[in-house]
Amino acid sequence: MSTYRVNPAAPDEAYLRFWQEHHLCTLTTPRPDGSPHVVPVGVTYDPEAGLARVITNKASAKVSHVLAAGPDGARVAVCQVAGRRWATLEGRAHVRTEPARVAEAERRYAERYGRTPGENPSRVVIEITLERAMGRG
Repeated sequence: MSTYRVNPAAPDEAYLRFWQEHHLCTLTTPRPDGSPHVVPVGVTYDPEAGLARVITNKASAKVSHVLAAGPDGARVAVCQVAGRRWATLEGRAHVRTEPARVAEAERRYAERYGRTPGENPSRVVIEITLERAMGRG
């Protein structure tokens, strides 16, 4: 089976366009026992900053899994698929609560998904510092 490696800081145009389209994604985080926890999410990809972002509620299981990994962050993956096109971004996740970071994640979410997220005082952002990317955009 072929591996389609992508430089996460310099994706080709097709790969980047694919991450700009409206697609539901998945986030995989490690549970404390090491098993994978996979949930549907909206993801934004920022190759210039080397980040993928997921907005969520601070009480979610995905947040608790990332926090349980400690200060080095959790190794996670976000994926999307549409027909024969697919993409995966991997890296270290950290939970961010700073209002400016949450606002930036909300802005990017609105840009990609065409709707502004509703007010949520419990919102945080999971920022994934990208280490690997693969796929076929």
